[in-house]
Amino acid sequence: MPRYTVHVRGEWLAVPCQDAQLTVGWLGREAVRRYIKNKPDNGGFASVDDARFLVRRCKGLGLLDNEDPLDVALEDNEFVEVVIEGDAMSPDFIPSQPEGVYLYSKYREPEKYIALDGDSLTTEDLVSLGEGHYKIKLTPTAEKRVQKSREVIDRIVEEKTVVYGITTGFGKFARTVIPVSKLEELQFNLVRSHSSGVGKPLIPERCRMLLALRINVLAKGYSGISLETLKQVIEVFNASCLPYVPEKGTVGASGDLAPLSHLALGLIGEGKMWSPKSGWADAKYVLAAHGLKPIVLKPKEGLALINGTQMITSLGCEAVERASAIARQADIVAALTLEVLKGTTKAFDTDIHAVRPHRGQVEVAFRFRSLLDSDHHPSEIAESHRFCDRVQDAYTLRCCPQVHGVVNDTIAFVKNIITTEINSATDNPMVFASRGETISGGNFHGEYPAKALDYLAIGVHELAAISERRIERLCNPSLSELPAFLVAEGGLNSGFMIAHCTAAALVSENKALCHPSSVDSLSTSAATEDHVSMGGWAARKALRVIEHVEQVLAIELLAACQGIEFLRPLKTTTPLEKVYDLVRSVVRPWIKDRFMAPDIEAAHRLLVEQKVWEVAAPYIEKYRMEHIPESRPVSPTAFSLEFLHKKSSNIPESEDL
Repeated sequence: MPRYTVHVRGEWLAVPCQDAQLTVGWLGREAVRRYIKNKPDNGGFASVDDARFLVRRCKGLGLLDNEDPLDVALEDNEFVEVVIEGDAMSPDFIPSQPEGVYLYSKYREPEKYIALDGDSLTTEDLVSLGEGHYKIKLTPTAEKRVQKSREVIDRIVEEKTVVYGITTGFGKFARTVIPVSKLEELQFNLVRSHSSGVGKPLIPERCRMLLALRINVLAKGYSGISLETLKQVIEVFNASCLPYVPEKGTVGASGDLAPLSHLALGLIGEGKMWSPKSGWADAKYVLAAHGLKPIVLKPKEGLALINGTQMITSLGCEAVERASAIARQADIVAALTLEVLKGTTKAFDTDIHAVRPHRGQVEVAFRFRSLLDSDHHPSEIAESHRFCDRVQDAYTLRCCPQVHGVVNDTIAFVKNIITTEINSATDNPMVFASRGETISGGNFHGEYPAKALDYLAIGVHELAAISERRIERLCNPSLSELPAFLVAEGGLNSGFMIAHCTAAALVSENKALCHPSSVDSLSTSAATEDHVSMGGWAARKALRVIEHVEQVLAIELLAACQGIEFLRPLKTTTPLEKVYDLVRSVVRPWIKDRFMAPDIEAAHRLLVEQKVWEVAAPYIEKYRMEHIPESRPVSPTAFSLEFLHKKSSNIPESEDL
């Protein structure tokens, strides 16, 4: 018998249907009838017939026709919303559509698995898990470790040993011993009381990352969670049932308690939850829709689920990966700008960088050579000014290896810290099965990832700062020798005038966001937690800085391609022509003024999806292979050889490389 879960004015009602030929309108009326029945004042209705309503799916908010049969319009156990005519949306109702660009239609349940052992997760793996490309399973070794650590907890409970967080209260209540009969209630109370975050919920990708990372830490076997409970958590992840986790509320010490508590709250069937099947609904309904049961917490398991730096670190993984992607594409965008501004490649000479051999600087200079070497792939633009009287370029062109280079080295440094952190045990107390005891410590303190992510924001921001100055040079006719603001009939048309203002605004905003949050600390928990990292804000603002960097470079990419239009019929180098062709596949040339925001978004999407890198990388690798031992990958932000060998096959044999 089909059953539907219906939301009416802030309440969720399970409505069974004995006849699938009944209509959507019947479902709406039956839901309203049940709603009225539960209200002392009939919900303000004289009868069901007085209610005028619309019915829509929670999944995607699609409006339904009241006359359609249920078996045609809906799937079994689908979630729908009845909107009463004249009502404002209930203030406690969470919109079904998550914030961001997540599209239901793109989600496909993955078939592949990543085996987690708590020791070998990479930042790339975690981002892939967040994007829904994999399910999770445990390695046999991890399962054994988890079982052994749980045996220690069971023995503590059996022997009634006084241990923090297991048989005592938390924080200031660490000396309050809890009776054995209340130990399970203690864990539920912990999760409920600590679920006190505010702000918008994490989008599905970030919530998946958070849940996957917590599973990885639990798999290390130092948390004392039972294997049965951990497998239930994994089942929830694999079904893509994602709890409502507000993005604000962690001070980043004693772990990310508030966001991880919201994560655990959904696992125990309380609070709100989201899945591609249901949209937002009460957690118990979402779990039931996927054939799952709420977790019943055993002693120590609530603490095991909420103690750690996973909010900071999961967002940090996304920040590091996006920073890596935009850093290497920034070299390509800047090289294209240099061509348009008729700059020289002399500043990228191998010998210059050999005498100041910072790893990032050497790699960036190599990338510029690989993209601009006229002997390797001739540039008609470069040839047109070969004998000009200019000696050297402005710093924003000449010093790209030095400025972009330190960004690469910053990312490498931060990635090392984040990679260590995602494979670290960050609980308290720690359970050491080999010693048969628990030890209280401070691994939950988020200072490491907090400091690293503040540093990342400061470092990556410089890509936008220097890019904005290159945009100025492209738009300023006294510096570019191109039409003002890169448009014909200036005055009638404004061209890139305000696009440059947008870039300037983003760079200015970044300057405020780059103030480090980790230099702050406020004492919490009645001075028990008297030094904190503020790492949650460090992670969130690092992501915002990186997004602004991507957007500024998207504007520069558009401006550089527009500059090419005024140099035609001359062509630039083969790899840069490929970049130009890519941009022109989504944004047409700027002949006269038009709505520009969609163009910026299209270019931004190319950078986020790393399309610019994909078209240029095979040429960079081919150049690298032909110039060994002159150059080799020296930075973790450099592309992997495996990726490039795959991409090299995309270069037509007939092209002059």
